[in-house]
Amino acid sequence: MFVFSLHRLDKTKFYVYGAGIFTGVSVALYPISVVKTRLQVVSNDAVERNALSVIKGLLKSDGIPGLYKGFGTVVTGAIPTRIIFLTALETTKVAAFKMVEPFNLPEPSQAAIANGMAGMMASLCSQAAFVPIDVVSQKLMVQGYSGNATYSGGLDVVRKVIKADGFRGLYRGFGLSVLTYSPSSAVWWASYGASQRVIWRLLDDGTEHDGSKPSEGKILLVQAAGGIVAGASSSCITTPLDTIKTRLQVLEHETRPTAKQVVKKLIADDGWTGLYRGLGPRFFSMSAWGTSMILAYEYLNIIQVLNPFISHFQFLDTANQE
Repeated sequence: MFVFSLHRLDKTKFYVYGAGIFTGVSVALYPISVVKTRLQVVSNDAVERNALSVIKGLLKSDGIPGLYKGFGTVVTGAIPTRIIFLTALETTKVAAFKMVEPFNLPEPSQAAIANGMAGMMASLCSQAAFVPIDVVSQKLMVQGYSGNATYSGGLDVVRKVIKADGFRGLYRGFGLSVLTYSPSSAVWWASYGASQRVIWRLLDDGTEHDGSKPSEGKILLVQAAGGIVAGASSSCITTPLDTIKTRLQVLEHETRPTAKQVVKKLIADDGWTGLYRGLGPRFFSMSAWGTSMILAYEYLNIIQVLNPFISHFQFLDTANQE
């Protein structure tokens, strides 16, 4: 089995091109994150309690810029976070594949374990840079909404948070972030890695018999399908934790509850479904973002590392390699 090695990449091109591509994806999908976050923190008596009403309210009050509240903070912090994430992902993936190979597990199982371990480790390593960005951007997303405070910008959020809680205030919800994003990343990458193998086997692309490679369109469709499967799996499993984390991070000092109190209030207001507030936008965001990201991510690796035939079969994590 061929295993991708990070040292073979032109890292400058990888990170520069990657930053540009991921920023473009963020521009396209960021409004969904704003809608999701607002739905997760909305009070029980608010009028805007579904995605469409939130969008209408934002456009009415702020126009298109309203859909990009906190975007500057996210873009600024996304570059170092992505570098940390991708570096940890590739490094761990190589080690994980080598670790599971001696067990002679079915290929989908090997892919799920290796990709899952890589996704979890990458998320763990990037949380130190990501959580403060998450805290600031989410406060900007919900400012003035459902009783939340209003800020003049990201620096104003940082100043007020540090004044109220010290530097640790920027890491409000860090534990839940780790518990949310690490399993989410693990499930996403595990589902993606395993689904690729399963889909290619179901399609029976015939490459084992005649040595030919599938068309680029077919590869893209399988990758997109894998991204959707991964997004559905991870969003359904981790949305409750994401909802709790978001509410803890954006609520102001005077009314700040514990995680247990947040759960009780959500259940009291909406029953157990309250823990799944924003599931629709989060599912769409994770599926769309994941699919866009993985296509860009795989493309960056193809053009720098491998010839089209080998890159399809191994690093794309899409073809049946046996």
